[in-house]
Amino acid sequence: MDTASTLADFLRAARARLRPGDVGLSGAGLSARRVPGLRRDEVAQLAGVSVDYYTRMEQGRIKHASDAVVSALCDALRLSPTERSYLFSLFSPPTGRTVQEKRSTKVRPILRQMMEQMDNTAAFVLGVGMEVLAMNELAKALLHDFTKEAGLARSLARWAFLAPEARAFYLEWDEVAADMSSILRRDSSSHPNDSKLNELIGELTVKSDEFRKWWPQHTVYECSFGSKPLMHPLVGRLEIEYETFPIPGQPDQQLFLYTAKKGSPSADALKILASWKSEAPAAAAPSTKSD
Repeated sequence: MDTASTLADFLRAARARLRPGDVGLSGAGLSARRVPGLRRDEVAQLAGVSVDYYTRMEQGRIKHASDAVVSALCDALRLSPTERSYLFSLFSPPTGRTVQEKRSTKVRPILRQMMEQMDNTAAFVLGVGMEVLAMNELAKALLHDFTKEAGLARSLARWAFLAPEARAFYLEWDEVAADMSSILRRDSSSHPNDSKLNELIGELTVKSDEFRKWWPQHTVYECSFGSKPLMHPLVGRLEIEYETFPIPGQPDQQLFLYTAKKGSPSADALKILASWKSEAPAAAAPSTKSD
């Protein structure tokens, strides 16, 4: 990843997303703007730096800045906590990361055991590039059995963008897929030289019109908790509640838990799905492979 150009693109994208009213600017001429977003001089004013200095930042000519300046930029551009971390990482790119960048793909046996013992909860572990590293049986039945896949096909993001059935599965596909694009953008910052991740990004850029549209927007996102509606081909609509947890000792891994509110129709559907999986483990779900 070219850090200088990525930094420049991120600053321009963040500036373009804002409107003068978002940052308390008002006055004559605002409604007559030809280009949406803030101007460079307005960002510079808000951040307390010179216009020339900020312009050189957007041109990729300034690669390092003090924490105070970066923090002021974060405030000026109204960045989220995840975006703030991302911008700091771009101004202080990691060095000597040969060892650190090696993917952590092994899931501890005790964690796998804990996942299998979870009742009516789909549990899975994601690594860099949203690679599925482990799943319990309910997660395989609810999503797709990524443990049978190899290479890039183990990426949940790749499945979401390229598998036709994923668009029917995620009832809010646009929102989910955009978030996944933003998660990959975050991963690309912490693993800029990861060949497998870069190959995934390249494939999605070529094969997905939506990814090609969202990737240049330079949004970053960290999935934490929430809810999402799903449409499963066997049990129908589910309202899923999800939580994510970092795995101690494995900074590149996150545990995802998908469940439903107790006593809800979605909880009953998960029970049915879990029962189907335990009674017919060899039953084949529709193929989700994409070329």
